[in-house]
Amino acid sequence: MYLISYFFTLIIGVTLLLTACINSQSVAHDNMMINLTSSSGLQDVISFDVTTHDDIIYVLVAGKSADKTNRTVVRYLFSEDGGQQWSSAVDVETDSNPIAVRGNDVQLAASGDNLVAIWQTRGEFPSMGAMVSRYSHDGGKTWHTGTNPAVDNNGDQAHIDVIADKQGIFHAVWLADPEENGYQSLRYARSIDKGEHWQASQKLDDSTCSCCWNTLAVSPSGELNILYRDMKPRDMALMQSSDHGVTWRRTSTVGEFNWQFEGCPHIGGGLAISEDNALYSTVWTGVEGKAGLYTLRSTDNGKTWSTPHAVGNLASHSNIAVHKQQIAMIWDEREPDGASIFSAESHNGGVTWSAPKRLSVTGIMATHPRVVSTPSGFLALWTEKHNKQPSQWVVKSLNE
Repeated sequence: MYLISYFFTLIIGVTLLLTACINSQSVAHDNMMINLTSSSGLQDVISFDVTTHDDIIYVLVAGKSADKTNRTVVRYLFSEDGGQQWSSAVDVETDSNPIAVRGNDVQLAASGDNLVAIWQTRGEFPSMGAMVSRYSHDGGKTWHTGTNPAVDNNGDQAHIDVIADKQGIFHAVWLADPEENGYQSLRYARSIDKGEHWQASQKLDDSTCSCCWNTLAVSPSGELNILYRDMKPRDMALMQSSDHGVTWRRTSTVGEFNWQFEGCPHIGGGLAISEDNALYSTVWTGVEGKAGLYTLRSTDNGKTWSTPHAVGNLASHSNIAVHKQQIAMIWDEREPDGASIFSAESHNGGVTWSAPKRLSVTGIMATHPRVVSTPSGFLALWTEKHNKQPSQWVVKSLNE
């Protein structure tokens, strides 16, 4: 299966690394793209995650240190003004030997001054290993070692996501196979002590696609949502909890393409929830005759979804966010001379969308974009690689 997955990944153009971040760099209001790599102390960033809480943007990045050690380190920084100015970088970890690539990124969640970071580390095999967690109770100034959300440190614990709800409970999901069945399953755990310890983990789905990222989202009403790729068919599924993660139910399939496939596309989805509890998603399918990226919406808490709306041409990795009455989605798209980042916006609840807008320059490999809501609108973040140069991490305001 992994050989099939490898060749499929080549076909859809999913192979790239990433970039870095940091320090008092300014994102101008004229929508200029800003490269924040040089001030991060990293020479080649391999992974990042972004989250927001109380109008603050928090970022976790992993990459090669710019000093002579050339170590892979994990660092944290934040912006309090929508991404115009950034804090200095703080080391979260310098010795954990993380497995961190785009699509299997380091993860970060925030609730006030409490932060939780989780990523996968290298184990007995180079591409497999256990999770580690770090927590901070002082807004990221200092970091401490938490427990592993999984049952143990055995096997492959990958494609993690973590989020905090309004009660300050942290929730983590990942893929693992502790029973050694030969396929991954969807796992979940929560922390009620601000990330220091994790309660016993649960198996939410016995068999899932093994190589696609999972996405957590919390609705304004407090409901937890997980978007993940199922096994048979290889469509995206929605799992929900109405009691802070104590019990879960599989609610629906998000885009019923009935895609039958035995490999791994390495493409997860995006999920965002508006103030009126409407759900918006981006999903990718490889089904014959309809392969590509789609966006959908649900107005009944995920029970049913709108007809999938096709996005882009050769689009794949995507993300979506909501700001007041606006929705923004972002994606990367293969082109003859590389890959570029595009975005589109909707002002009527996802019924119609603007024409795609190019965000990155042509002739490079730009990949795995993210978009977050800020007090002034949307901020886009992605990584890009110019020829044989190290990967860069850039941000761009989407404000008009």
